[in-house]
Amino acid sequence: MTKTVQKITLSPSRDIPFNKLVLSQSNVRRVKAGISIEQLAESIAQRTLLQSLNVRAVVDAEGNETGMFEVPAGGRRYRALELLVKQKRMAKTQAIPCVVREGGIAEDDSLAENDERVGLHPLDQFRAFQTLSGSGLSEEEIAARHFVAPAVVKQRLRLASVSPKLHDVYAEDGMTLEQLMAFSVTADHTRQEQVWENVSRSGYDEPYQIRRMLTENTVRASDRRVQFIGLDVYQQAGGGVLRDLFEHDDGGWLQDVALLDRLVTEKLKAEAEAIAAEGWKWISVAVDFPYGHTTRLRELKGQPVDLTSEEQATIDALNAEQAKLEAEYQDADELPEEVDQRLGAIEAALLAFEDRPMIYDKAEIARAGVFVSVDSEGRLCVDRGYVRPEDEAPAAGLDVERGTDASPTEGQEAGGPAPRTAISVAGATDEPEEDDEDPTRPLPDRLIIELTAHRTLALRDKLAENPAIAFQAVLHNFVLTAFYRFASSGSCLEISLRTPTFPAQAPGLRESVSAKAVEVRHEAWKARLPKSENELWDALTALDGDAQASLFAHCASFAVNAVYEPANRYNQGRVSAHGVRTRLDQADVLARAAGLDMVQAGWRPTVDNYLGRVTKPRILEAVREAKGESSAQLIDHLKKADMAKEAERLLDGTGWLPEPLRLVDSSSSPVEPEDEAGPLPEFLADEENPENAGDEDPQQLDAAE
Repeated sequence: MTKTVQKITLSPSRDIPFNKLVLSQSNVRRVKAGISIEQLAESIAQRTLLQSLNVRAVVDAEGNETGMFEVPAGGRRYRALELLVKQKRMAKTQAIPCVVREGGIAEDDSLAENDERVGLHPLDQFRAFQTLSGSGLSEEEIAARHFVAPAVVKQRLRLASVSPKLHDVYAEDGMTLEQLMAFSVTADHTRQEQVWENVSRSGYDEPYQIRRMLTENTVRASDRRVQFIGLDVYQQAGGGVLRDLFEHDDGGWLQDVALLDRLVTEKLKAEAEAIAAEGWKWISVAVDFPYGHTTRLRELKGQPVDLTSEEQATIDALNAEQAKLEAEYQDADELPEEVDQRLGAIEAALLAFEDRPMIYDKAEIARAGVFVSVDSEGRLCVDRGYVRPEDEAPAAGLDVERGTDASPTEGQEAGGPAPRTAISVAGATDEPEEDDEDPTRPLPDRLIIELTAHRTLALRDKLAENPAIAFQAVLHNFVLTAFYRFASSGSCLEISLRTPTFPAQAPGLRESVSAKAVEVRHEAWKARLPKSENELWDALTALDGDAQASLFAHCASFAVNAVYEPANRYNQGRVSAHGVRTRLDQADVLARAAGLDMVQAGWRPTVDNYLGRVTKPRILEAVREAKGESSAQLIDHLKKADMAKEAERLLDGTGWLPEPLRLVDSSSSPVEPEDEAGPLPEFLADEENPENAGDEDPQQLDAAE
């Protein structure tokens, strides 16, 4: 027997005047959500009512209809219509389309209507905005019609421009909205799809990792080069910029790095041409110069340009205003924002007066040069007045070998035209490609040189902070030289105070914590010492014992040379052919005594300074040592570039160091100082007892050995 299917009868619909409708207490929605009543009223005014109201007839005590209808489902629409009536934008007798319910429970109808409502999928919203944009509506018009900020429309339209293949993945819940946002950084669909294929297989699919891969061959707008030329100049020259509408991007990423470098070089050369009019012999141009580039050069002593009466009056006024503000707010826990800004402006103005142009002797200018670069803030940096050894003026009088008068500057006869300034642009050297898959290949010589250059600079800084150890190290060097025939080169301290140069410029060396600390200390001592060397002895005599010791340690630290040098007899094993320590071995002894810690000195493994320079097995070995085998397995399938970047993230904060930066275990050293941080020698530590100056402490001699 065939079962009869019961037919469904839908509730009838009818138009009911608004003044016959009342809001029902059976509506289950109590908490506000979504757009406001005012926004919904505006939408109804623009588009009319898009959904009918769900109503029930109101009956009296006997069950008879009263002609009124209550609204259990559609309360927000009712309130929006009520607002339009109050605003007299709609008649109170306006017919409202309604679905009239007779059976069931009012609360059940209200709950079902809200439960059955499905929100629009974000991708559908993106595409809808794209359609509206294509129909001629502006971003502001779309935002106004749908009650969102214009920035939201820009973001949605940007997401709609992501590769359709990735849209399909997102629609099927194959990626998150945050991941899709990350892909919107670039409009290159092919690159987006390549990156998704990579990250989806590797598991390294966090949004920040996606952004980094999409921008790996770009330069941030916060880079010093961009700040120097200005982002507008780069864009006017045709350079493209990637922007992230969903996260702070510091101005975006510049895509054409070659164009950026060309614009920077052109501007630097133009600045150099203007400076050349001052008469300098040479000008060297570079975005950045290596640490210690002026070590071998003589710096000219110039005189600052005198202040005008107006400038001095301005300085006095600024100082007075600064003192007044500081006195007025000296007891305040926090300065008002406008006061803090004003004090900052005053400080900047006073610093500008201190950085006045210098006046140099014209004869000196003719043999000296200038370094033109870009500082870390993207400002032009002009460092004038350096004389190279080969440009130094010959001794006055006759040149005996040539039999000529050597007083005129070479190349410039009296009354003749000044030679043209030579402007050079510094370049960089490339390293040869190496086999990434050979786990037995030793670290490249250049990399070891760079790593040990960092260590040498940090050791210099640490030694300068330990006068007792510095003094002991010098004493040790003297004893080796005087009493041990084969130990003349067995110390890492080049006691002649010849400051060794670094054969390779390590990335970040000039901006390292150690470099800045050494420079600050050197400038402070330079300010305390007399300008004339004839007055130096008396000035040193006037220093107390602690000051002499600190100055001694600072000077001694410049002789430290713990840099690895390939094909050098100092590096043939830990012990030389005569059974004494090598220079690098002595550097370990000194580092332990001074308490050197390269992690505290600010060194950490990055792609530039280590991970991108070694083989994949060494990268994995580093991660394995620092984080364990499980972390190494997370990246062992990646290509080298990606592996190095992820290793940098994994190693951050672990304190891991490559072997050249580690201290050798003291147990492997045949001779160890008994008291590595002992007191200062008597003649420096106790000036009140000069009779002790000649005494020798046998224990300290043993420690020095």
